[in-house]
Amino acid sequence: MHAGVAAPTASEHLVALVDAQLVKRRTSGRHRYHALATTEVAAALESLGRLTPPPHEDIRGRSGEERALLYARTCYDHLAGTLGVSITDKLVERSLVSADGTAVTAAGESFLRDLGIDADDLRSKRRSYVRFCLDWSERRDHLAGAVGTALLEAMSERRWIARMEGTRAVRLTLRGRDGLHMVLGIPMEETAPDEDSAGASRRRG
Repeated sequence: MHAGVAAPTASEHLVALVDAQLVKRRTSGRHRYHALATTEVAAALESLGRLTPPPHEDIRGRSGEERALLYARTCYDHLAGTLGVSITDKLVERSLVSADGTAVTAAGESFLRDLGIDADDLRSKRRSYVRFCLDWSERRDHLAGAVGTALLEAMSERRWIARMEGTRAVRLTLRGRDGLHMVLGIPMEETAPDEDSAGASRRRG
């Protein structure tokens, strides 16, 4: 296992986390799936993550599915991984989002409108409008909050990204690579999909 513990030990820990209402469990047939219980739990883990040193791991020996997860994946309800961080960097660089991730500028709201996102509607939701979320693999921030969720949904609707069945990894499509280059000026080589990783992940399904 990735955590370096035996399956029975992991099960005991999961039971304790479920009992403490930090993790929720969903059963489907013979399988049981676990996820963080609330966004508050996720935020607490992000805060703790900022206190830990960055990992020093060589990804060259990782499987195709692992590399796909590192490149682009969903984090709760927003985009994470190398792609998520690259998009966030460009949003800050272009002054569409404030440097501390707490506000969307007037230019940023115009950018959202161009993607079909209603900033006023997002503000009315009972959740954080926009904030940074620490990326566990990149050890840098990607965009979360209502704006982060809306961007993920807009990219999905435009078929810029495609979800991979059976995993949190998402695949950047050629349409998405062109779209990101057009709207944010992200160089093509920075957003080139890893076809080997994507293919391997799809085959594992």
